[in-house]
Amino acid sequence: MKLTRHETQAGPRWAADALWLAGTFNLGSLLAAPGESIGTLIESQLSSEPAEGSLLAPIEAAQEVWASGVTYLRSREARNAESNTGSVYDRVYTAQRPELFFKANGWRVMGPRQPVRIRPDSAWNVPEPELTLVINRQGEIIGYTAGNDMSSRSIEGENPLYLPQAKVYNGSCALGPAIQLLDAGWQDDLPIELSIERGGQQVFHGSTHTANMNRKMEELVAYLFRELTFPQGAFLLTGTGIVPPEAFTLTRGDNVIVTVGELILANEIGA
Repeated sequence: MKLTRHETQAGPRWAADALWLAGTFNLGSLLAAPGESIGTLIESQLSSEPAEGSLLAPIEAAQEVWASGVTYLRSREARNAESNTGSVYDRVYTAQRPELFFKANGWRVMGPRQPVRIRPDSAWNVPEPELTLVINRQGEIIGYTAGNDMSSRSIEGENPLYLPQAKVYNGSCALGPAIQLLDAGWQDDLPIELSIERGGQQVFHGSTHTANMNRKMEELVAYLFRELTFPQGAFLLTGTGIVPPEAFTLTRGDNVIVTVGELILANEIGA
């Protein structure tokens, strides 16, 4: 089952498998419930009326987005290449404790076809395609979505302490197009692809699998919830295994397409 959030004249409204949910339905209440009751809660509010309207990011203002760093070998290699500070990323990759950082409030997140941005004070900018976990109040993974963790590589490369500025700014995070809820057949080895188009031509394409992650998803969630509570759930970007070559940087007007499993998230680089 897929949850989508749509723009309507009455405001944002949720749907499940392209059918409207009750107008009172909200993601915060769903993610406050235990995982085993989520399917029943959705079915109790499901209508037979087809949903319509532009897709919004499948997140609400009350949820936070967090992110994981250096969870793939390719990410470690890229961070070392950009960094002026030695082997700190090697140490993060092999350490017991993962790198976790705050990415965005729900209200800052862009949805499908909405513009993401590159910082004007950064000369080297890339998208980072990532499996994004949807986690309930109890710390259970109940679904996933596709995420774009925009990154200013020149800023983080200058000094790792600048990571919040490299990662957290207006238009730096996109999620969507839907939340894929987990079922009994859930497989955590998902294909991830990144395609970048410029002037109608593909200028970069890369792919990986979540099986290439150096850490288990449950491990990342456990560390996130170790000393934090999320009464209405949270989203966790799990790191990237696809990084364009060092000579590449995004420009305004580029179209960034992130594919996670069957979910496709496309965003243009805006002003």
